[in-house]
Amino acid sequence: MEKTNIYSSVQTDFDAVNQFILNQLHSDVPLVVKIGHHIIESGGKRMRPLLALLSANALGYQGDNHIKLATVIEFLHTATLLHDDVVDASDMRRGKTTANAKWGNEPSVLVGDFLYSRAFQILVETKNLDVMAILSNATCVIAEGEVLQLMNVKNPNVTEEQYMNVIYGKTAKLFEASTECGALLSTDDKTLIKASADYGLNLGLGFQIMDDILDYEGDAETMGKNVGDDLAEGKPTLPLIQAMKAGTEAEVQLIKQAIRKGGLEDITKIQEIVHSSGALNYCKQKANELADKAQTALNKLPKNDHTNAMEAVLALAINRKS
Repeated sequence: MEKTNIYSSVQTDFDAVNQFILNQLHSDVPLVVKIGHHIIESGGKRMRPLLALLSANALGYQGDNHIKLATVIEFLHTATLLHDDVVDASDMRRGKTTANAKWGNEPSVLVGDFLYSRAFQILVETKNLDVMAILSNATCVIAEGEVLQLMNVKNPNVTEEQYMNVIYGKTAKLFEASTECGALLSTDDKTLIKASADYGLNLGLGFQIMDDILDYEGDAETMGKNVGDDLAEGKPTLPLIQAMKAGTEAEVQLIKQAIRKGGLEDITKIQEIVHSSGALNYCKQKANELADKAQTALNKLPKNDHTNAMEAVLALAINRKS
């Protein structure tokens, strides 16, 4: 899937968002600007703000609040990345040194706080209480998802249901909020707003499952992060949860032990078990089922260049290698 396929219908808006993002990173504190630019410009696809633009335009939005909305969403996402990297002690993201590895944990956390605060300053400018309500709620759900994930670290008894609750909070909620708010700017039609939200929700869930699959079959150069990071941190993601359901007793014990202690001592063996148990195929099937739900929701929206791009985003998210 070529980049232009998903961006071309909103390229002018997308360029405006990129410029607005840079304008909004101003601060009298130089380190805030430096860290803000480092992570904002670190090569992400800006998938969530793109979805906000596409969903607004798909329903015929006229105005400029969608530029502000997309910027708010990118700032919220970026703030969570800064905080996540500190919590996970990550030293690489998108193939670059993380802010915490470069400047330390304290500045990274505080600049994350600055981005949250700036996001809500911009949000107030939209004067749209419904959008404010969705995004303020989403921010709480995202934080809860991160805390849930932290509680599950080094716990080999996490269920698939608990895992789905975590990825709903930490990933899917912001996808859902992006497309729901884009629609809300454009229409009062509850059916269209719900269809937009459902598309974002299922896309986000599928996107995160694919991310967790790639932790066991990707490579660091393509992914821009270290393969096996989840296992190293003792995170029981769906590939491991399913491998423990399908593996032999000895394999299950090895995985449980690896989750409890973290680290990469057994990564090669664990990767072999994840592959041989059929866990990755199971995860891919789950991701495809979620993609089908997202497509069903998308089919309720008008057919145009923007919804075509949303369909392309869905294909990209589920078939990606990085």
